[in-house]
Amino acid sequence: MQDLVIRGVRPWGGESADIAVRDGRIAAIGADLPALPGEEIIDGRGCLVIPGLVDAHAHIDKTLWGTPWHPHQAGPSLMDKITNERQVLAGLGLSPEVQSARLLRRLIACGTTHVRTHVDVGPDVGLKHLHGVQAMRERYRDWMDIDMVAFPQTGVMIRPGTLDLLEQAVRDGAEVIGGLDPVGVDRDPKGQLDGIFAIAGRHGCEVDIHLHDRGDLGAVTMEMIAERTRSLGLAGKVAISHAFCLGGVEPARLESLIALLLENDIAIMTHAPSGTTPFPPIRLLHERGVRLFSGSDGIRDTWSPLNNGDMLERAFMLAYRSGFRDDAGIEIALRMATYGGAQVMGAQHYGLSVGSNADLVLVAAETAAEAVAYHPPRRLVLKRGRVVARDGQALLPANA
Repeated sequence: MQDLVIRGVRPWGGESADIAVRDGRIAAIGADLPALPGEEIIDGRGCLVIPGLVDAHAHIDKTLWGTPWHPHQAGPSLMDKITNERQVLAGLGLSPEVQSARLLRRLIACGTTHVRTHVDVGPDVGLKHLHGVQAMRERYRDWMDIDMVAFPQTGVMIRPGTLDLLEQAVRDGAEVIGGLDPVGVDRDPKGQLDGIFAIAGRHGCEVDIHLHDRGDLGAVTMEMIAERTRSLGLAGKVAISHAFCLGGVEPARLESLIALLLENDIAIMTHAPSGTTPFPPIRLLHERGVRLFSGSDGIRDTWSPLNNGDMLERAFMLAYRSGFRDDAGIEIALRMATYGGAQVMGAQHYGLSVGSNADLVLVAAETAAEAVAYHPPRRLVLKRGRVVARDGQALLPANA
């Protein structure tokens, strides 16, 4: 770890300042900071500096990154996509450990310093994906902070034995237990939610549930999630990912759901889904105080070939789909890809204040909004004070 002083940068687009980094943390921020003997001096060239990007909803165990191009073949429905994924992955025989490591280089190059990844757990794959990503995480622990969500991609109640596997995944090191469309996939919302929340209650882990069900169907499920969050005292430890229903219910129902989210401190993740898919009203939720975060979702996988792991670009997509043109709106999207994700992950010492870990990204932009609008290659990425990427290239050794 090299102590250093970065000269002439603009923290979150503010006034130009120097940042001193010592022992992996921000030691000082100010004008004309003195460098101590032996400290490296980096010319920040007037760049914007933001805290490390946080991809708080990814599926890095299933990426096709680094493999030959695979044309998208899945049908339109959720179950079509799940079935296609299982067939393709079984045929390719890829290693979750190898694939997640391949993708890690890309994420580092893009300035991501924290990832919450959902890893598949189920009767067809057992705990192979969990253990593969776990091995990769240990290998690269100095390069990236990674949390794992035990994720039942093929369903819970319709796949006997899945609840037992999810609980074993938590015992084996998953920080979070996941769920998937208790109505749309399982047709048994009480069974799935009771099972998942029982595991969370026994182990004290967090919960992050995929909820694609739209309209009133999704709203009812959200109410059931809030009820269990309250009864088990899990406020602040539950997230709902996608939450399409928030973008497609009547105003009165939306207000009722927002009240439940606030009462139980439930966080909402959206990645700005493509097409005309409804998604949460970001500005309204932000103004009401609902915790918001974002992530890449799948990155070049069987679900879509388009996502590329760049969280600045993801913030752009959030702003674009939300119709944000003002700087304040665009910055909401960036905060979802930084502070919002860090908060959900429980990241310690995160941010741009003195004492924070020096997880920093330098971008050739004057303001945070400009960085989102143009999302240029990252000039410099630091992880706990160590330079891990430069000019859009990760500095991982070739044989790492």
